[in-house]
Amino acid sequence: MNGRTVLESFPAGGPRGSWPAEEFARARRMEGLPAEVVMDLATDMFLVIVRGRDRVGADATV
Repeated sequence: MNGRTVLESFPAGGPRGSWPAEEFARARRMEGLPAEVVMDLATDMFLVIVRGRDRVGADATV
């Protein structure tokens, strides 16, 4: 699969900026998932994603 799986999303306008997304991604990496944070400009959200993997649980694939 060439897509990406969105594990979680965080509002960009939050008081801590991207920190919650970065902390969530770091925790997933410690579990063995190659999670990374990207910015979705259309929704003004930080997304924690895994690239090129099958769906993880019931999470959405973008």
